[in-house]
Amino acid sequence: MPHLTEQTSPPAPLAVDVAIIGGGPAGLMAAEVLSAQGVSVHVFDAMPSVGRKFLLAGKGGLNLTHAEPAEAFVARFGERSGAVAGWLQHFGAEQVRAWALGLGVETFVGSSGRVFPAEMKAAPLLRAWLHRLRHAQTPVQFHMRHRWVDGGGMKVGDQALVFESPRGPLRVQAKAVVLALGGASWSRLGSDGTWAPRLQAQGVGVAPLLPSNCGFDVMGRAGQGWTGYFAEKFAGQAFKTVAMQWLDAQGNSHYRQGEFVATATGVEGSLVYSASKDLRDVLLRDGAARFNLDLLPDRSLTFVQVEVAHPKGARSLSSHLKSRLGLAGIKTALLYELLDTPTLNNPAALAQAIKALPVSLLRTRPLDEAISTAGGVALGEMNAQLMLKALPGVFCAGEMLDWEAPTGGYLLTASMASGAWVGDGVAQWLRKEAFEVK
Repeated sequence: MPHLTEQTSPPAPLAVDVAIIGGGPAGLMAAEVLSAQGVSVHVFDAMPSVGRKFLLAGKGGLNLTHAEPAEAFVARFGERSGAVAGWLQHFGAEQVRAWALGLGVETFVGSSGRVFPAEMKAAPLLRAWLHRLRHAQTPVQFHMRHRWVDGGGMKVGDQALVFESPRGPLRVQAKAVVLALGGASWSRLGSDGTWAPRLQAQGVGVAPLLPSNCGFDVMGRAGQGWTGYFAEKFAGQAFKTVAMQWLDAQGNSHYRQGEFVATATGVEGSLVYSASKDLRDVLLRDGAARFNLDLLPDRSLTFVQVEVAHPKGARSLSSHLKSRLGLAGIKTALLYELLDTPTLNNPAALAQAIKALPVSLLRTRPLDEAISTAGGVALGEMNAQLMLKALPGVFCAGEMLDWEAPTGGYLLTASMASGAWVGDGVAQWLRKEAFEVK
């Protein structure tokens, strides 16, 4: 037994070939690619289990990818299409489906072109994936409840990474590091964005993290939100068979039909998400944004004008609109919510509003509520293999990179594609073959 005053040295760090920090789809795909090449990989995650956001995404049916042509698929990534295209050529929608089939999970293409597992669930796919990783010829080692708390300057091979673990601090010395820490939405599932200031402090450029595929708070007639009546009665109800028209930050007009949901403070749902990037960018630039809502996209303005102008007799306006146009429920309530009495009593103005009702927006909903995150590590901060130029041996993958995608399987596919791309890049780095730092 050592003397009470005797100083004991800290335990030696755990030496690994590759440390992957983050157990989401990008990190797991990087681990799979490296393991298949005989590289010893250790995955560290702060949560009790991996793939928690992946499982949440599959709660209502896991949308793995999309079956549209490759050119259209790549275009979904907007100004980042050029960079993402390389990842997708390496591991795109067809490879995702083949990968799932290799895990014993068949997929099908839905009516919208979205691709789902036959059973629609994420859990069986994740279980099969983890089983394959753990039982590979070079098994992947998992370390749960290990939160990365220090990068040791992130000088790979010189100083150890430090993790908080259930058994106390753990130092890890790695030949290469993959950061796959996600964005900053749904922080309770592990992606909290706390990595951003830490990388910035080490000279890495990080674009501000912003909500993507998000909802909005609306500006009612009083200047703030819905009225209490509308929020209480209609929050959670859907606007079905409607269309939105909006302008992006460059002044281009967009029009799309679909559906969305009223919330206690505003709007969210698939149709809103499709416009969210454009509306968010206008909000950031101007402090305000709006879209025009067509409550009857299958009817012409002329038809609506004629029906609204038809004498209503002793009927209320609500009864008249329901009888002549089939407008009822939340659609009629929204007219009363946003239009003043003179407009409601003016058939021409009311018909115009039914076809193009202005909905003004105050702000995006908080980042933590968003489906995904925009912003992140600037692509210019990395070389072609997604290694940080400022931190040789440190790679980044997934949603923590500065790109965004709409819903429809694009986000998941590109996250996995970036992980596969990084996995090959790390293998090259370890071999020091055909690798350029700049």
